[in-house]
Amino acid sequence: MKLPKERFSSQFSPHTPLQPLISMNLSLFKSTCLFLFPSLLSKMPTFFLPTLLLLLIAFATSVSGRRDLVGDFLRLPSETDNDDNFKGTRWAVLLAGSNGYWNYRHQADVCHAYQILRKGGLKEENIIVFMYDDIAFNGENPRPGVIINKPDGGDVYKGVPKDYTGEDVTVDNFFAALLGNKSALTGGSGKVVDSGPDDHIFVYYTDHGGPGVLGMPAGPYLYADDLIEVLKKKHASGTYKNLVFYLEACESGSIFEGLLPEDINIYATTASNAEESSWGTYCPGEYPSPPPEYTTCLGDLYSVAWMEDSDRHNLRTETLHQQYKLVKERTISGDSYYGSHVMQYGDVGLSRDVLFHYLGTDPANDNFTFVDENSLWSPSKPVNQRDADLIHFWDKVSYLCNIFYSLCYELIS
Repeated sequence: MKLPKERFSSQFSPHTPLQPLISMNLSLFKSTCLFLFPSLLSKMPTFFLPTLLLLLIAFATSVSGRRDLVGDFLRLPSETDNDDNFKGTRWAVLLAGSNGYWNYRHQADVCHAYQILRKGGLKEENIIVFMYDDIAFNGENPRPGVIINKPDGGDVYKGVPKDYTGEDVTVDNFFAALLGNKSALTGGSGKVVDSGPDDHIFVYYTDHGGPGVLGMPAGPYLYADDLIEVLKKKHASGTYKNLVFYLEACESGSIFEGLLPEDINIYATTASNAEESSWGTYCPGEYPSPPPEYTTCLGDLYSVAWMEDSDRHNLRTETLHQQYKLVKERTISGDSYYGSHVMQYGDVGLSRDVLFHYLGTDPANDNFTFVDENSLWSPSKPVNQRDADLIHFWDKVSYLCNIFYSLCYELIS
């Protein structure tokens, strides 16, 4: 994997003359120490102060260059993302790129994401939903008009807008909506991301994928190079401050790896690296299983991880980096065969932002403190995305076989 360049640069370059720097700052440093540590300073020889100052400079420089410490370690007051300073509008684009009841989990993921955003305070007019909408009232759905995303979960379908459904869920409409280009739309509600320079945008896509490609239910597939060009175009238009992209698909890392620039204010995480499958969860025959009347997986592992975390935490204080680490731990599934490697791309420095800037936050969670340990979920056995589709059909075959066996037994006896 190509490592990203460092976003942060130290104010002290290797070529900065140290003697003028020490002379300039020694007086201020000594005054600060007198105020903070009077007893310590009284016992310290004056000649040791320059050495101590150099050590502190070296420490600060090394920390500022460590990307893996972003969001968790040294944060200056000016770098703290307080929601009181938040300006602009939050926008979101949610896309389920599949159809068919056996792909139940993708539309369930998108519906759940919509509910999180609405509870977080985003207005319906600022959330654009793409989904085929053939699940809730599908003849195979045991709960008509209801979609769930976890075994004991409530209905996530209620209230979800029908912006782009059926044959209107296309790559062209997705790109047009993201760019705010109403004239390029064909069908649908006409809703687009009409954002400005202070706005924050959240994009979430869930479906099947392959190396450099993502599935779509209607029309051509979505290709990585086309998506990157659209994101560059969006940045060039100056119509957002920061953009976060969450991507659930097999080989999803291939969409951004080596392609997504680090200087266009976009931070992306993916369910898997560029060479592996992502995983479904809450599948029949696994633990925890969906209710017995369901013959399909209810969610995807990476998606369920970030959404169940968002459901429970105060997103005014939890950062993108903290959620990334938590989701990564859960999705790898204990470093077993069952799981994938969550990745991050683009402007990784944006992961210092609090999730509130993109998702809002549920007021019911205001008193819930983020806990680094992922103690809020139970281990589950996920299912490879490509096998998850087959589970639905295998479950139906098993059901028919059981009926046939019962009939044969009755005839024989």
